[in-house]
Amino acid sequence: MTFFAKTDRLLRNLYETGFYFLAMAVKENFRNYIRRAGTVGTPAPTMAILGNGPALAEELPHLLEEMRGGDRDFLAVNFFAEDERFTELRPAYYVLSDPMFFRDTAERQRVETLYRAMNERVAWPMNLYVQYYNPERFDYRAALPNPNIRIVPFHTLTYRGFRTLEFWLYRHGLGSANFGTVVQVGEYIALLLGYKRIELYGVDHTLLEGLCVDDANRLCRADRHYYDGGEPADPRPMYQKVPRRPYTMSVYLAEVAELFRGHEVLRDYAATLGVRIVNRTRGSMIDAYEKVKSER
Repeated sequence: MTFFAKTDRLLRNLYETGFYFLAMAVKENFRNYIRRAGTVGTPAPTMAILGNGPALAEELPHLLEEMRGGDRDFLAVNFFAEDERFTELRPAYYVLSDPMFFRDTAERQRVETLYRAMNERVAWPMNLYVQYYNPERFDYRAALPNPNIRIVPFHTLTYRGFRTLEFWLYRHGLGSANFGTVVQVGEYIALLLGYKRIELYGVDHTLLEGLCVDDANRLCRADRHYYDGGEPADPRPMYQKVPRRPYTMSVYLAEVAELFRGHEVLRDYAATLGVRIVNRTRGSMIDAYEKVKSER
């Protein structure tokens, strides 16, 4: 690396570090809410994180058979509480990180339906992790009065400065794994709670599949989720959530690249803790973790 490149990196790291701490002081704080809340009961040896990719449709029956051994805790995300198997798996941990869960968006009615389902169905202790950054002051407790649900904030500002300081921030619950997908937030929470093995299910990440540009020059994608049977819908225009505006190809690909970079960061951080992250999603596009096929 040349002297100019080294100097440029040093200056960038100094700028990113200064900006991060200033933004944290103004927008959030320096409290480790995840560590304060701790685990739900005595943790099992493994944390199983359930994404919402189409592969989860095949993996859920297998998980339901295996869960009788009690060797896994479950972390669910997004709209899993609406699935009929939610009350069978009884996840002790749940993560909502998308802005639509606390902001007034086009998905508000769908989000309200989810909150009603969680209120009615959660009959066991559960930690619900939500973004600390909440500019519209959405009242989670008013939306989720169920006393079994403990609401735990997590920090959302992504640090991009010195790597050694980045991992120090992670260990103290201050950094953020908010690289673009809720699954990464779940991984970070599992690492902070002390799990030594993390398994990923339903994290297909086939984010380039079904991309096209229509005659109006709009970027479109045929998205798939496990709850719609994994069948691709017709390609639809893609919009950024906040503010709601159309994606361009360059913006979307940059976000996808950041998402996959985030998995590499989490892989490296987990290695410093002696934690094994295993991707058990068949056909997953993530190349950062060890892959182990689920036995069927």
